[in-house]
Amino acid sequence: MKKTLLAILLTAPTMLWAQTYDFDLTKAQPVYSDQDGYGYDLLPAPDKKKPAEPFYFSVKVPDGNYLVKVMLGGKKNSNTTVRAEGRRLMVDHIQTAKAKDTQEVEFVVNKRSPQIDEKTRVKIKEREKSYLAWDDKLTLEFNGLLPAVKSIHIEKVDVPTIYLCGNSTVVDQNNEPWASWGQMITRWFGPEVAISNHAESGLTARTFIGGFRLDKILTTLKKGDYVFVEFGHNDEKEKRPGDGAWYHYQYQLKIFVDQVRAKGAEIVFCTPTQRRMFADDRKTIRNTHGDFPAAMCEVAEREHVPVIDLNAMTKTFFETLGFEDSKRALVHYPAEMYGRKLEDNTHFNPYGAYEVAKCVVMGMKQLDLPIVKYLRTDWQDFDPARPDDWETFQWAPSRMVENLKPDGN
Repeated sequence: MKKTLLAILLTAPTMLWAQTYDFDLTKAQPVYSDQDGYGYDLLPAPDKKKPAEPFYFSVKVPDGNYLVKVMLGGKKNSNTTVRAEGRRLMVDHIQTAKAKDTQEVEFVVNKRSPQIDEKTRVKIKEREKSYLAWDDKLTLEFNGLLPAVKSIHIEKVDVPTIYLCGNSTVVDQNNEPWASWGQMITRWFGPEVAISNHAESGLTARTFIGGFRLDKILTTLKKGDYVFVEFGHNDEKEKRPGDGAWYHYQYQLKIFVDQVRAKGAEIVFCTPTQRRMFADDRKTIRNTHGDFPAAMCEVAEREHVPVIDLNAMTKTFFETLGFEDSKRALVHYPAEMYGRKLEDNTHFNPYGAYEVAKCVVMGMKQLDLPIVKYLRTDWQDFDPARPDDWETFQWAPSRMVENLKPDGN
């Protein structure tokens, strides 16, 4: 048995056992394969003889947090946006001039797989099996008007982690035009902290726990980490005995509180984001969540859990934009753009998700959470009553597109 194990260790590619990885993209790199464990992925490799196009680069690594340093720049003027895994926005619109002008950017990417231990795996949905967030690779997406990358450095690090629990308004949406605040909030944190998003469309607090997602978090959760919890959209549709805001929902939230604190970590509640449901006056958002926001706040008060009131913030956000312009924050598109007409009043597009992520960060600041010391220097305080202009918002669309609505509503 020992000889067999030794033989495996000696013959395994050294790439898979490394703690640091360096790639010079000015030189030829392979197309990704499990055998090599790294390379260009998903889209064709960059062609230096043609105008710059978006591309992906993947590296096979164990679960963990990884510091990524990317040197940007090329022979021509460039404009690069970097995303990781399932379209997590890391840095955007980094410009370099031609020739010797370069700029190094750095951030931390959390990589995970469904495996919990030898016997247990997270119960991921069939659609999640194609998600970049659950595979055995750390994948970087280089996008923008003219992406240009010279080198990539990756090394495993031990940093505080913010774990996200929730539904389709939180999950890393893999495909355009869908987006959620969980994949945008990464933009505002520097390389001193990681964000690990375990949310999935259609989940309730109960099905999140029942699918072993909280168990997965608990395997690595430690003192100094945070767990953010936003549920309600789907919980309000559960109809079994005892379901509703004041019993099963509160009971599940208490499980989160107890399990997280048992690990010495901090927990934060986020009330559910509003749906774009205007009253007859077309000026006021009406509540579609019933007692669920209040029930969450009651548990928070009883258990001394800090709360970010996304329910109130997104109400202000939608009402400020108004009846028509609020569509610009959600997946409302004509048929010619995505193959069929999309009219979704729950799920955000990139602009809407970007703004809601700012609401979450602002909530962190208002709560004076210690984690805000890791915000990037270009963060500017945000007021949902004065949102960014959707007409000037810039987003480099991914080539991964889907017109199928996420689970849940």
